Amino acid sequence: MLRVVLVCPQIPPNTGNVARTCAATDTELHLVGPLGFEISDRYLKRAGLDYWPYVKFHYHETLEAFNQVSQKLGGRWIGFSTSGQYSYVQFQFQPNDWLFFGSETQGLSPSVLTRCGATVVIPMTQPGVRSLNLSVSAALGLFEARRQLGYLI
Repeated sequence: MLRVVLVCPQIPPNTGNVARTCAATDTELHLVGPLGFEISDRYLKRAGLDYWPYVKFHYHETLEAFNQVSQKLGGRWIGFSTSGQYSYVQFQFQPNDWLFFGSETQGLSPSVLTRCGATVVIPMTQPGVRSLNLSVSAALGLFEARRQLGYLI
Protein backbone atom coordinates (compact mmCIF):
# COMPACT_ATOMS: atom_id res chain seq x y z
CA MET A 1 0.00 0.00 0.00
CA LEU A 2 1.33 3.43 -0.95
CA ARG A 3 1.75 5.91 1.91
CA VAL A 4 2.19 9.69 1.92
CA VAL A 5 4.63 11.25 4.39
CA LEU A 6 4.75 14.99 5.11
CA VAL A 7 7.92 15.98 6.96
CA CYS A 8 7.58 19.16 9.04
CA PRO A 9 4.64 20.70 7.16
CA GLN A 10 4.06 24.35 8.06
CA ILE A 11 0.73 25.42 6.52
CA PRO A 12 -2.47 23.83 7.89
CA PRO A 13 -4.61 24.16 4.73
CA ASN A 14 -1.97 22.36 2.66
CA THR A 15 -1.90 19.46 5.09
CA GLY A 16 -5.70 19.42 5.20
CA ASN A 17 -5.84 19.26 1.40
CA VAL A 18 -3.34 16.39 1.36
CA ALA A 19 -5.49 14.65 3.97
CA ARG A 20 -8.52 14.97 1.65
CA THR A 21 -6.55 13.43 -1.20
CA CYS A 22 -5.47 10.58 1.07
CA ALA A 23 -9.06 10.06 2.24
CA ALA A 24 -10.31 9.93 -1.35
CA THR A 25 -7.69 7.34 -2.32
CA ASP A 26 -7.71 5.31 0.91
CA THR A 27 -4.02 6.16 1.39
CA GLU A 28 -2.29 6.38 4.78
CA LEU A 29 -1.06 9.85 5.73
CA HIS A 30 1.95 10.14 8.03
CA LEU A 31 2.92 13.50 9.51
CA VAL A 32 6.43 13.83 10.91
CA GLY A 33 7.07 16.67 13.36
CA PRO A 34 7.78 19.21 14.31
CA LEU A 35 4.69 20.67 12.68
CA GLY A 36 4.16 24.38 12.05
CA PHE A 37 0.67 24.14 13.58
CA GLU A 38 -1.38 22.21 16.10
CA ILE A 39 -3.15 19.06 14.95
CA SER A 40 -6.36 20.64 16.25
CA ASP A 41 -5.85 23.76 14.09
CA ARG A 42 -9.18 24.92 12.68
CA TYR A 43 -7.65 25.66 9.26
CA LEU A 44 -6.32 22.11 9.06
CA LYS A 45 -9.73 20.70 9.92
CA ARG A 46 -11.50 23.11 7.56
CA ALA A 47 -9.32 22.13 4.59
CA GLY A 48 -10.01 18.45 5.31
CA LEU A 49 -13.73 19.22 5.58
CA ASP A 50 -15.78 16.36 6.99
CA TYR A 51 -13.44 13.73 5.50
CA TRP A 52 -11.21 13.33 8.56
CA PRO A 53 -12.98 10.11 9.64
CA TYR A 54 -11.82 8.60 6.33
CA VAL A 55 -8.15 9.58 6.75
CA LYS A 56 -5.79 6.84 7.92
CA PHE A 57 -3.76 9.36 9.90
CA HIS A 58 -0.53 8.78 11.84
CA TYR A 59 1.54 11.37 13.68
CA HIS A 60 5.21 10.88 14.54
CA GLU A 61 6.95 13.44 16.76
CA THR A 62 10.35 12.89 15.14
CA LEU A 63 11.88 11.34 12.06
CA GLU A 64 13.46 8.67 14.25
CA ALA A 65 10.06 7.71 15.68
CA PHE A 66 8.73 7.47 12.14
CA ASN A 67 11.76 5.44 11.03
CA GLN A 68 10.99 2.77 13.63
CA VAL A 69 7.48 2.36 12.21
CA SER A 70 8.60 2.36 8.57
CA GLN A 71 11.31 -0.24 9.21
CA LYS A 72 8.73 -2.61 10.68
CA LEU A 73 6.41 -2.15 7.69
CA GLY A 74 9.10 -2.16 4.99
CA GLY A 75 9.08 -0.30 1.70
CA ARG A 76 11.24 2.31 0.00
CA TRP A 77 11.47 5.96 0.94
CA ILE A 78 10.89 8.02 -2.23
CA GLY A 79 11.74 11.70 -1.79
CA PHE A 80 10.07 14.35 -3.91
CA SER A 81 12.47 17.24 -4.44
CA THR A 82 13.27 19.95 -6.95
CA SER A 83 16.72 18.32 -7.06
CA GLY A 84 15.39 14.81 -7.68
CA GLN A 85 17.31 12.32 -9.83
CA TYR A 86 14.35 10.98 -11.84
CA SER A 87 11.23 12.47 -13.35
CA TYR A 88 8.26 11.26 -11.32
CA VAL A 89 6.57 9.94 -14.49
CA GLN A 90 9.59 7.88 -15.53
CA PHE A 91 10.33 6.48 -12.08
CA GLN A 92 8.94 2.99 -11.38
CA PHE A 93 6.88 3.12 -8.19
CA GLN A 94 6.26 0.01 -6.09
CA PRO A 95 3.18 -0.81 -3.97
CA ASN A 96 4.94 -0.37 -0.59
CA ASP A 97 6.61 2.97 -1.35
CA TRP A 98 6.57 5.82 1.15
CA LEU A 99 6.12 9.09 -0.80
CA PHE A 100 8.02 11.82 1.09
CA PHE A 101 7.30 15.54 0.82
CA GLY A 102 9.05 18.29 2.78
CA SER A 103 7.88 21.54 4.29
CA GLU A 104 6.53 24.31 2.11
CA THR A 105 9.50 26.60 2.80
CA GLN A 106 12.45 24.19 2.95
CA GLY A 107 11.47 20.98 1.16
CA LEU A 108 13.11 17.80 2.39
CA SER A 109 16.31 18.28 4.35
CA PRO A 110 19.57 16.84 2.99
CA SER A 111 19.59 14.33 5.87
CA VAL A 112 16.15 13.01 4.82
CA LEU A 113 17.07 12.97 1.13
CA THR A 114 20.16 10.83 1.81
CA ARG A 115 17.95 8.27 3.57
CA CYS A 116 15.65 7.99 0.58
CA GLY A 117 16.10 5.05 -1.79
CA ALA A 118 15.45 7.42 -4.68
CA THR A 119 14.53 11.04 -5.29
CA VAL A 120 12.11 12.21 -7.93
CA VAL A 121 11.26 15.58 -9.40
CA ILE A 122 8.09 17.01 -10.86
CA PRO A 123 9.53 18.90 -13.87
CA MET A 124 8.60 22.54 -14.39
CA THR A 125 9.39 24.49 -17.54
CA GLN A 126 9.44 28.02 -16.05
CA PRO A 127 12.83 28.52 -14.35
CA GLY A 128 11.46 31.41 -12.27
CA VAL A 129 9.10 29.08 -10.40
CA ARG A 130 10.92 27.39 -7.52
CA SER A 131 8.34 24.75 -6.65
CA LEU A 132 4.71 23.69 -6.72
CA ASN A 133 2.32 23.87 -3.79
CA LEU A 134 2.75 20.99 -1.32
CA SER A 135 -0.78 19.68 -1.77
CA VAL A 136 -0.48 19.81 -5.57
CA SER A 137 2.86 17.96 -5.47
CA ALA A 138 1.50 15.28 -3.16
CA ALA A 139 -1.54 14.76 -5.37
CA LEU A 140 0.53 14.56 -8.56
CA GLY A 141 2.98 12.10 -7.00
CA LEU A 142 0.32 9.92 -5.43
CA PHE A 143 -1.84 9.75 -8.54
CA GLU A 144 1.12 8.96 -10.80
CA ALA A 145 2.15 6.12 -8.49
CA ARG A 146 -1.45 4.87 -8.40
CA ARG A 147 -1.70 5.10 -12.20
CA GLN A 148 1.46 3.07 -12.68
CA LEU A 149 0.28 0.43 -10.20
CA GLY A 150 -3.13 0.12 -11.85
CA TYR A 151 -5.09 1.56 -8.91
CA LEU A 152 -7.12 3.98 -11.05
CA ILE A 153 -9.16 1.36 -12.83
